Amino acid sequence: MKFICDRNTLLKEIGIAQDIIPSGSSSAITILSNIYLEARDGMLTIKATDINVYYETKVPVTVVEEGTTTVFGGKLFVFLSSFPDGEIEFTQTDQTFLIKPASIKSKISLRTMAEDQYPEFHSFEDLEFFTMPIRDFKDMIGQTSFAVSDDPTRFHMNGVFFEKVDDKIIMVATDGRRLALIEKSSGDVPNFPGAIIPTKILTMITKYAGDEGQISLSITDRNFFVEFGSYKFYSNLFEGQFPNYRKVIPETQKYSFTVKRADLFQAMKRVHPLVEKQSERLYFNIKKDSLSVFVKDSEVGSGEEEIEASFEGEETQFALKYGNLEEPLKVLTTDMVKIQFTDLNHAFTVKPEPEENYCHVMMPMQIEI
Repeated sequence: MKFICDRNTLLKEIGIAQDIIPSGSSSAITILSNIYLEARDGMLTIKATDINVYYETKVPVTVVEEGTTTVFGGKLFVFLSSFPDGEIEFTQTDQTFLIKPASIKSKISLRTMAEDQYPEFHSFEDLEFFTMPIRDFKDMIGQTSFAVSDDPTRFHMNGVFFEKVDDKIIMVATDGRRLALIEKSSGDVPNFPGAIIPTKILTMITKYAGDEGQISLSITDRNFFVEFGSYKFYSNLFEGQFPNYRKVIPETQKYSFTVKRADLFQAMKRVHPLVEKQSERLYFNIKKDSLSVFVKDSEVGSGEEEIEASFEGEETQFALKYGNLEEPLKVLTTDMVKIQFTDLNHAFTVKPEPEENYCHVMMPMQIEI
């Protein structure tokens, strides 16, 4: 195999492949540490997988001699990153992959592994896809993925649940103490089975899909398939029963107050250095015209900041886990935020004000005396 390619054209695609292959592969070279390369018909096909997530793309190259190989992805990316702009010649002979940039007198060789050892990829040809705006799908990921559980014993909560209900498509994530949900109009999207999608493939979409155009999606009993631009990704789905999230979302709540999102975020950020790391407990006191954000006496000290708020009800003190409120505030898209609650034994709901198509639910923490 021999082909010539512009360095910048190839670098990004190899970088994406490098994100896919298993971390730590630099110290344990297996076939999964390698990137699959096939030069044919004026195109270079690039594939990478960690067995759970699969990636494929094609880039135009000058094919001198057709062929296929697999090469250690980590080192290939490092060398491509270090070379100056310009064309690079790649030659595969026996078990050696030779790299020669045209602009400098450098020659690098990497050992290869036989392509027949590489995992087989699922064909996209017979799948039924539906499309939606990339911007909308990325918005759904951004509003939910941070709430996924990282507990390996609760694998059915280690991904984001995606389903269609009536005329809505819904994405939701929970770790058992908080929940994030967003809905979008389904338009002409056909029915598809509810699926628990691992966050790794969603992270890849967020990172590499632009904000314009359409994304094509297909869901089968076991896999989630994605196409955008020249990229193809697919992932195994998590098995198991996702929690009944509708039971978690309060239908009605007795009290609510509104504050400026930026004021609340900055007040929390300023007192955060005093929060105990183990519990991350942050206290709040809401009354008619103000909300106090404070930390009680800790090993470091104490602190309090008061901001304007709009509230009708009895003065109430409550505690929330810092990260459970901080992360939703980061992704809210309105200047004002509404926080709803009934009492200190039931969930609090955080919504944009005016309300939109998403919400965040979290359980309060016990107030220490």
